[in-house]
Amino acid sequence: MAEVDMALIWQNPAATPYTGDADPDYESLLAANRYIRDAAERYPDRFLPAGWVDPKACGIDGALEMAEVLVLEYGFPIVKMNPAQNRYPIDSEPVLAVVDRIVELGAIPAFHYGADTPFTPAGGLERIALRHPDHPLVAAHMGGGGAGYSDAEPLYQESRALGLRCPNIRFLLSTRRDAHTESDLIAYQSAGEPFCRNLCCGSDAPYGRMTWNFGGYRQMFRSLMEGSSHPDPRLRADPRLFTPESVQGYLGGNIARLAAEGCRNILKVNHAA
Repeated sequence: MAEVDMALIWQNPAATPYTGDADPDYESLLAANRYIRDAAERYPDRFLPAGWVDPKACGIDGALEMAEVLVLEYGFPIVKMNPAQNRYPIDSEPVLAVVDRIVELGAIPAFHYGADTPFTPAGGLERIALRHPDHPLVAAHMGGGGAGYSDAEPLYQESRALGLRCPNIRFLLSTRRDAHTESDLIAYQSAGEPFCRNLCCGSDAPYGRMTWNFGGYRQMFRSLMEGSSHPDPRLRADPRLFTPESVQGYLGGNIARLAAEGCRNILKVNHAA
């Protein structure tokens, strides 16, 4: 109904039970990742699968082992951690070790990155980005998430500026206020390459409604492409700033290219090894 051809998917922590014991929690999370793999194998033209590791629940050794399984056995080009829901600092030493391993394997590390908890500040994301400045890094929500407007506002502003300093950060636009989303798109499109390829529209389904979100995105892009009558002075000065090609990038092309880059890099790294 939302006219979405393919969706990036990973496991849902709300549906993955933990016991507080590293070994059974490893098996529980591995089973959830296996479900994602199986879903993508059943519907290869509909799902773009990504993995999930948890250095807190599984321990550092378990998380490193799982990263290898997800990349080398399951073939996931993107591997995510969620410091908010799993409750650990985004730039803690165990996380950095897992990031290093994901990058060594050729895959792309991804994070929940929002203002809904204190675990994902802009400085922590920047530390990870600067650790591997030539390797892509995905940050879902661009500082959004479940925080209230006043709590989220500083991180919204910091995140936009951070992404324009660190071109290896790729933001997934979901659960971020619509006014900020529009301003983000204008700022990154105005910045040109490579920044105009670093934003990707998303819905955060099942928490966000895909038809609502992508209907809103399409209407937003229609207004952006009619720049001469838009209230933003940057668009009135350059009414053709947004092209059909750039819009297609934000609506799916950018994330598709990123996933393809991850797949090629995994093959390159592990063939050389």
